[in-house]
Amino acid sequence: MPSRAAALAGSLPEAAVLAVLRTALQEDAPSGDITSQVLIPAQARATAVLNARVPGVLSGGEVFAAAMRLTDPGAVVELLVNDGEAFAAGTALARVTGNARAVLLAERVALNLVQRMSAIATKTAEFVALVAGTRARITDTRKTTPGLRVLERYAVRCGGGANHRFSLSDAVLAKDNHLAVLTGGDPAKLTAVLLGAKAQLGHTTHFEVEVDTMEQIKPVLAAGVDTIMLDNFSLAELAAGVGLVGGRARVEASGNVNLSTVADIAATGVDVISIGALTHSVTALDLGLDIELDVEPAVDSGAGPAAG
Repeated sequence: MPSRAAALAGSLPEAAVLAVLRTALQEDAPSGDITSQVLIPAQARATAVLNARVPGVLSGGEVFAAAMRLTDPGAVVELLVNDGEAFAAGTALARVTGNARAVLLAERVALNLVQRMSAIATKTAEFVALVAGTRARITDTRKTTPGLRVLERYAVRCGGGANHRFSLSDAVLAKDNHLAVLTGGDPAKLTAVLLGAKAQLGHTTHFEVEVDTMEQIKPVLAAGVDTIMLDNFSLAELAAGVGLVGGRARVEASGNVNLSTVADIAATGVDVISIGALTHSVTALDLGLDIELDVEPAVDSGAGPAAG
């Protein structure tokens, strides 16, 4: 089996990363960084080290590097820890050498993203460790930060988790509100409604249905769906639901999942445990950028605004 670093290699689209970074830099410095312009000589060089203040799992090394190269194409970035690797407090994660103004321009954007991505990877790794030895796969949900989904989903993979559908366009997931509109709450109508929906789909489209009562499972199974999500079921209900499905569909557990409950949920035999908190409730990991400046003398430093 390939290492996690090998599996992750090339799976974060460069175009998507650059789009996020350009938007973030435009937001943070729409007309440049006036602080650096008046304080830092134009030819000054900086070496900056990304240091871990706390332990965790890294995600976003290439994002950090891309941010630095976007503001200084000549920047030299050395990634000292691979994405998906655990690190201890005090570990140097990356090193960049480049134009000082450019490094300072990219600093906040780069840090914001790598701190959030590493927090997601670290939290995901905690959940994954707790279900080790079971069949359960830990996945994210669509509860991601708007505009950052591609980065946050990658961070989940860095932590050893898996991704749910990326968007509403990727798969069918009939949830409680869909079914309420279509059946009026009558489980007897479920099979016919779902069969009618399946008939409109191509054979490669995944079909998942969320249920919130045991009574819904049999009519949903009868429609031949691919995955049944048991939403907010008790542990006893989850185990009974897994038994009732009997391998005829994948079983996903959702709701009331946290670090205290996930192991017991996994022990019921479910195939997937989806957790919105992987992305919507994490706190940025404490990483810092420590900079040492080596100012090169210049006849015309360019420090200071132009007259007029």
